[in-house]
Amino acid sequence: MKSRRAEYSDATRAALLDSATELFSENGYVHTSLDDVARATRMTRGAVYHHFNGKQALFEAVLENQEIAMQVAVGEAAAKATGPWEASLAGLDTFLDFCCDPVYGRIVMQEGPVALGWHRWRECEQLYAYGLTEQFIVLLIEAKLVDPVPLPSATQVIFGLLSGSALALVEALPEDRPRVREECGALIQRILVGLHPRFTQAGPVN
Repeated sequence: MKSRRAEYSDATRAALLDSATELFSENGYVHTSLDDVARATRMTRGAVYHHFNGKQALFEAVLENQEIAMQVAVGEAAAKATGPWEASLAGLDTFLDFCCDPVYGRIVMQEGPVALGWHRWRECEQLYAYGLTEQFIVLLIEAKLVDPVPLPSATQVIFGLLSGSALALVEALPEDRPRVREECGALIQRILVGLHPRFTQAGPVN
């Protein structure tokens, strides 16, 4: 059981993250200050610093929340699938759906490199989207649904395709996003099918 003080602290931190998420996604990292977050949450600047040691730390926590939500959703979609191949495609669909969300897309793909710097942003991606990509490739290889490939190179290439698709979706006009999402999904699936031994030996996979 948490004490009331701990519960209040958790609630305060959650409120700050909610306000920061909204502000970062609407105004961007550069044009959002800690004072803006404090005002939106009806707290003092000191309360913000009690939980986060600066704007970059606050942004990183916001990005982490977005990535964890994506990971959970991808995992849940994959768990409902009937097999490893279907799980991979379900995970891909869920990831692309997340990239269509303007909050996830802007915070993770657009503002992330600006706020954290390229190298730190890449480190965060290694923990989340990149790590998921590697896990799915390993799953497919172990199930003999993909011919053995050099894992680091394969992960980097597939992750590059996913990142490129995410940027395409983030930059697409809202009215074009459904079409771009379908195009990106179809292209990545075609590449994955090309790695499937049943395809390479006997034609397309059903």
